[in-house]
Amino acid sequence: MRKAEISRKTSETDIELCLNLDSKKRGDIKSGNAFFDHMLNLFQSHAGIELSLACKGDTEIDFHHSMEDIAIVFGSALNEALGDKKGIERFGFYFAPMDESLARVALDFSGRSAYVLRGSLPAKIGEMERSLWEHFFKSLAENAKMNLHIELLYGDDGHHCMEAIFKAFARATAMAIGKGKNADEIPSTKGVL
Repeated sequence: MRKAEISRKTSETDIELCLNLDSKKRGDIKSGNAFFDHMLNLFQSHAGIELSLACKGDTEIDFHHSMEDIAIVFGSALNEALGDKKGIERFGFYFAPMDESLARVALDFSGRSAYVLRGSLPAKIGEMERSLWEHFFKSLAENAKMNLHIELLYGDDGHHCMEAIFKAFARATAMAIGKGKNADEIPSTKGVL
């Protein structure tokens, strides 16, 4: 089973995250923000994985520390659960519409981090500023050691824009972690990722 359990405790947050890439069960998600819970639930459902998260953070200040630390833990769990990446597809890409919004995500579990966002996110999504969402995806890509390219092609409603992004991200992830053509090989000409 491709699983990871990661804890992170700082003076700002206390996080427990469990990830199982081969389980379709829905995990319990309590990030400290209902809208973010909704996005992470969408992710686990559309990626076909099990994600459980409990975060206690200094939300009396704002949600920045929680969001950043969740991204660190989530990215680290993805990297750990994939192990040597033997037998995976490695690359994933997907378009996802959500009403008037359309997003495209392409990713590569390459062992190297890169993050690109194209398109203009609304200034506020849920209760959080655009910069928090951008920081979340950047920190996630760094800690998952993945290339993550997100493009919001168009959209007006912040909720719909982020939902399209998370659904495209989930489906691209499902493709990338799926079984590749050669189950016994690492999908790289270098022989290592």
